[in-house]
Amino acid sequence: MKNGIITNIAVLGSTGSIGTQALDIISEHPDKFRASVLTAGRNWELLAKQARRFLPSTVVIAEPEAYPLLKEALKDLPIQVMCGADAIADVAELPENDIVVTAMVGYSGLIPTVRAIKAGKRIALANKETLVVAGEVITGLLSEYNAEIVPVDSEHSAIFQCLMGEKRSQATKIILTASGGPFRTKTVKELENVTVADALRHPNWSMGAKVTVDSASMMNKGFEMIEAKWLFNFEPAEIEVVVHPQSIVHSMVEFMDGSVKAQLGTPDMRIPISLALGYPDRIKSPRKSLSLSQYSNLTFEYPDYDKFPLLGLAFDAIEAGGNMPCILNAANEKAVATFLAGRMRFMDMPRFVREVMEATPYISKVSLDDLIESNRIALSVAEEKIKKYIQ
Repeated sequence: MKNGIITNIAVLGSTGSIGTQALDIISEHPDKFRASVLTAGRNWELLAKQARRFLPSTVVIAEPEAYPLLKEALKDLPIQVMCGADAIADVAELPENDIVVTAMVGYSGLIPTVRAIKAGKRIALANKETLVVAGEVITGLLSEYNAEIVPVDSEHSAIFQCLMGEKRSQATKIILTASGGPFRTKTVKELENVTVADALRHPNWSMGAKVTVDSASMMNKGFEMIEAKWLFNFEPAEIEVVVHPQSIVHSMVEFMDGSVKAQLGTPDMRIPISLALGYPDRIKSPRKSLSLSQYSNLTFEYPDYDKFPLLGLAFDAIEAGGNMPCILNAANEKAVATFLAGRMRFMDMPRFVREVMEATPYISKVSLDDLIESNRIALSVAEEKIKKYIQ
């Protein structure tokens, strides 16, 4: 809220984990925020309930088959109901939106984020794939259109806070923390036989299925490393990943004098979401405060790249640059979807992703159009390569 004016917030992906928690914060502060736009992929029933509660100007459902059901459910309300991926991109740039929360999962979040940037919006970024796929393009667009990203991921929010008031030139290293997920203590042999249910049993965080599997494989941390490069202008060699099972230290920044700043908090995504919505101000929160007496033992360890080869592939992809991170993302999306369907083994995912990265044509200097085409080609390659892995 600026000068007593309500801040209009478009929540892209309002029915997912981040989206629903963003709406929690909006509902707690009706004097500050209004949900102006809500979008969802296919969960029209929850979207309809959210629309009735928050009364946005516009709602969009991506799935065409759900559109008539949503429209019928909201026919008595003065809400514009739209359908399709193009409509989601269109509403991202509506003049009434002050902040656009990009909480969509996967590659689908890229184009709406680009459209919001070109409209000069503040982006509360929760969609990892936007910067993974198109980090160089996105950073150029932010400068060209005077738009702003405030990160929502707990790790990037922590880094963002550690750099507040500091000179970027004096920061020398990012220390990116990872919980280690549900498989931190398992052996490589044990990982060959883990199930979907095992992978979805995260010890600390409540997230959507795709992000939870990415956390279990540590692909999520690889994506976050790539994001951190573009968000904060650090090279991958200046980003260290450490496993911190308690998920209390959300990340750290080291400075040239040897000082290290850390941001701590309970593992609750509504805290970084709140910061992104209220920035540069902080918002009073009903969240439970951190009690260090509950956490007398905070531990840190290095990740095991043999157990989590996808993390290593992320470093390989960003070192190659060009369209390779885009290829990595497309292959991983296909792998996770196949694993979640119960048709691929957990440890086959990195093998498959590596094959797709090696088989998809590489482009060193890319435009947004190049990346859109690279995603299409990588998915086509993935469709062919997946056949030998499907059970």
